Amino acid sequence: MPEPAFAAAAIPTREALLDVAARLFVERGTERVALADIAAGAGLELRVLRDHFASREHVLLALQQRFVEGFRVRLHEAMDRCRPNDWPARLRAWVQSAVEGYLDQVALHDVVFHDLRTHDRHAMQENPVVDQLVELLEGGIAARVWAAPDPRLTAVIFFTAMHSAVDRVIACGEPQDRQRLVQTLIGYFERSVQWWARF
Repeated sequence: MPEPAFAAAAIPTREALLDVAARLFVERGTERVALADIAAGAGLELRVLRDHFASREHVLLALQQRFVEGFRVRLHEAMDRCRPNDWPARLRAWVQSAVEGYLDQVALHDVVFHDLRTHDRHAMQENPVVDQLVELLEGGIAARVWAAPDPRLTAVIFFTAMHSAVDRVIACGEPQDRQRLVQTLIGYFERSVQWWARF
């Protein structure tokens, strides 16, 4: 009999439970993982797991929130390696980190966003990663480096373009030339907000 993931006397943290759930969802798919499977993988009785998560959907939502926050932090750290007022460098760092972050976590991304099948038209208005991009664009606009009459709409377009471009690479099975993809997106984004193009 395989040993449980955690010692019997230890109650795993919420983060550790999410780690177990993420591994099972990626390995088996969401439809083939029940709350009882997650409890077993964590070496817990089901009733103990239910103290943390009422259902499999609650686990998936928690994983989704964790994914978004982790993605946001990754982008923030990439931009922080640039000089504070070097807006073009910060935008390039955002794009590079976003593409790599998505491609590095495709399986988990698909579990928490595609398999969960949540559709919310307000998602882009309440997305911390889009908010982060709005802040970046507004900084460059205030510094008169860029122009965008509607920074939030521009951020939504940029985020959607990045997401769709990565999806195309994945769906078409093309070689993942990350740098070429990054440079294509950067060129598109930079041309979209050039100061001389202001209207």
